[in-house]
Amino acid sequence: MTFETLRHEGVWFGGDYNPEQWPPAVLDEDLELMERAGITTVTVGVFAWSSLEPEPGRFEFGWLDDALERLTAAGIGVVLATPTASPPPWFSRLHPEGLPVTADGVRLIHGSRDTYNPAAPAYREAAARITRALAERYGSHPALRMWHLHNEYGTVSYGPVTDVAFREWLRARYGDLSRLNEAWNTTFWSQVYGDWRDVHAPQATQYLPNPAHVLDFKRFSADLLLERLRDQVAIVRELSPGVPVTTNFMLPSWNHYDQWAFARELDVVSIDHYLDDPGPSGEVHAAFGADLARSFAGGAPWLLMEQATSLVYDYDGGRMLVKKPGRMRRNTYQYLARGAMGSLFFQWRSPVVGAEFFHSAMVPHFGADSRLFREIEQLGRELPRVAELAMAPTDGPVVDSRVAIVWSADAWWAADTRAMPSADVGFLPAVRRVHTTLWELGVVADVVAPDGDLSRYDVVLVPSLLAVSDRDAAAFADFAHSGGHLAVWHFAGSTDERLHVRQGSYSGAFADLAGVRVEEHVPLRDGERVTLSDGSTAEAWTERLHLSGATAVCAYTDDAHPVVGPGSPAITERPLPGGGRVHYLSTRLAAGDLGRHLGRIVRAAGVEARGFTGLEVVHRRAGTSSYLVAINHSQEDGTLEAHGTDLITGRVAAGNVVVPAGDVAVVRLEENT
Repeated sequence: MTFETLRHEGVWFGGDYNPEQWPPAVLDEDLELMERAGITTVTVGVFAWSSLEPEPGRFEFGWLDDALERLTAAGIGVVLATPTASPPPWFSRLHPEGLPVTADGVRLIHGSRDTYNPAAPAYREAAARITRALAERYGSHPALRMWHLHNEYGTVSYGPVTDVAFREWLRARYGDLSRLNEAWNTTFWSQVYGDWRDVHAPQATQYLPNPAHVLDFKRFSADLLLERLRDQVAIVRELSPGVPVTTNFMLPSWNHYDQWAFARELDVVSIDHYLDDPGPSGEVHAAFGADLARSFAGGAPWLLMEQATSLVYDYDGGRMLVKKPGRMRRNTYQYLARGAMGSLFFQWRSPVVGAEFFHSAMVPHFGADSRLFREIEQLGRELPRVAELAMAPTDGPVVDSRVAIVWSADAWWAADTRAMPSADVGFLPAVRRVHTTLWELGVVADVVAPDGDLSRYDVVLVPSLLAVSDRDAAAFADFAHSGGHLAVWHFAGSTDERLHVRQGSYSGAFADLAGVRVEEHVPLRDGERVTLSDGSTAEAWTERLHLSGATAVCAYTDDAHPVVGPGSPAITERPLPGGGRVHYLSTRLAAGDLGRHLGRIVRAAGVEARGFTGLEVVHRRAGTSSYLVAINHSQEDGTLEAHGTDLITGRVAAGNVVVPAGDVAVVRLEENT
């Protein structure tokens, strides 16, 4: 099935709803408030396993029957969740082997969510039983719009049960121990395996673990979660045919599975996304999550399953910060502009007590007579005016992007390897740095898998991709030789997919293509800076680089490390006969300087980079129409050129459109504009 299995009902608007937690009087009030707020969709049952199955095999559906009947009568659609992310206490008591075990060998007990081991047969059986019971009872319910399978997959476990499953996975991957020993280079530190019983998941050990062993365990854990997803997909598609399925990705920080592989199992990609910065970086973060979701969805519309009404997580500071008035609305339009078909929240009503009792909600503890609920009402009244945005384009992606950043869960896991030359080779920080710079340039970017369709893009950026297979290296070369512009950052491609270091040059998967030879990498200390010959400032990492076909765009100067030396190439470029170009960046540029160089790279490929002046502008496609969505994040009015109709105000736009400070415009463009 595909996105087209969804019937078009405008922008989905609502949130996680927990009727099992409230008395009838509150449920009556909920329906009144939902009508006031224009709620179209609620997610039910995410953490309700103990309420649905209080004892093994004994189900209590009365409260859910009642809730779905109430919602059906109110015309509100339901995303019905399988509650398998939170097994009930009886499961922990009856199946201690099904509890998660940490890498330190500690078995966790019940008392939170995600207290399960995905490798445990007992958990797999129990999860399938509750999924099947729900699908049999509600698979054709008139309120059902979509299945929400599990919640935020991401539990990784160790211990004896996992060891058994890990060995089975390794047997399937390598066939015999000789191939495993070669792949892991187990002659190092006397780790050669002669019996499968000696192979364990990489738990806490005396010193540094074998990096190839750790990487394979992460791949195994990802495949294990994919199997658990497939279990539930198969059940609901058997018993509830034609109803789309999804599961919510927790982006971008959770990386326990391969998002590309998960997306292939789903009809609709959905994400949970929470801002991580109260300042302008939070707006970039919203755009980043949306661009990831759209890319995983293959350019189709996707669903924002969770965002916070008025919450910014300050993880470093250990506090929850409140969004300024109007920010929730602007963030919602950021997601819609970049492909979302709806905006749901966690959660509808703030709970009286529980682990997340101060998480912001649509109905706060203060009640409906509150600033927050009034903002929800305003948004609910407005979204029907832009309902057509939620349609899938008749052809092509929802947002046309000519620039892509390579995204790979495998690359992230590889970059997390201990004992790297520097901690500054992390995958996510490198990707976010590049995405932020493109956002500031006004360039909307996709992400693309290393083995994805690179030909869709004019520019492909590789900011962090340590482990690169020969096959993927060849695909990058084909892209560049076919006229594409490829930019590769330091250390990328220095190993193959087994984490074996390529000989003859660091960044060896790209060195010949880029026309360089990397003799030595020279990491810098925290706070240390170097100056390049074009005036750029760089940090974190430098390299001793030789040219073998490329030309130097700029070089290191006198403040470089003596091993690098002044005059050594820092950033290079190699034109190819087919019109393509390969850029190599041997250092980490400061933010403004990265903007200059990325602007140079994308403009050389014919991509407009107009810069950011407080107005975020995205072109979205839906149905047979094109739209311009403009979000003004600044405190000054912004102006853009557009010809069409502003869906929010109903005004005709004929040239310069003024978007007031903190406001939004959604213009359906006239044809040929």
